[in-house]
Amino acid sequence: MPNQVLVLFAHPSQHRSEVNRPLARATEALDGVTMIDLYAEYPDFRIDIDREQQRLREHDIVVFMFPLYWYSTPSILKEWQDLVLEYGFAYGHDGTELRGKLLLCAVTAGGLEDAYRHQGYNHYSIRELLRPIEQTAMLCGMTYLPPYALFGSRTALEDGRVQAHIDGWVRIVEDLVAGRCNIASLADADKLNECYPDGATA
Repeated sequence: MPNQVLVLFAHPSQHRSEVNRPLARATEALDGVTMIDLYAEYPDFRIDIDREQQRLREHDIVVFMFPLYWYSTPSILKEWQDLVLEYGFAYGHDGTELRGKLLLCAVTAGGLEDAYRHQGYNHYSIRELLRPIEQTAMLCGMTYLPPYALFGSRTALEDGRVQAHIDGWVRIVEDLVAGRCNIASLADADKLNECYPDGATA
């Protein structure tokens, strides 16, 4: 039976998006994917906790899709985590609803990849900066996959890098839905892109 993928898309200024918006549209068109635009669904930030928890129950894989804002997620995605991932639901003695599910991030960063390393401007890799999300997954009994990341997003369109990024992501999602991914071989990478060189499947 195919896996069901829940994508939580968080971009507060989509009219300015040259990567995330087309990436979200391409993802939404795939079989087995449910796309939730958090800013469109909850413009007042009043998140329906029961509905979001039910969505999590109904899906096998959860994706956070967002542009990196100050080394973290946009605010609505943090609000979603704070409210939806409750004690007794996502973690704690009786909080077992998410155990065995997968969590990964599809993230864009304005800075160049060289900036995201120990000797670079930002001092940490993208995976290191997203450790709070990784630890959240671990606390909830989920399997965390490294992020699928695009760097230098401000010039990606003019550099002609957007479509290749989308194509690689589509192949990853299709493999996740079909259960073709070797999860163990993916888990230790710094970013998921490394596991799909030149668009090859993993």
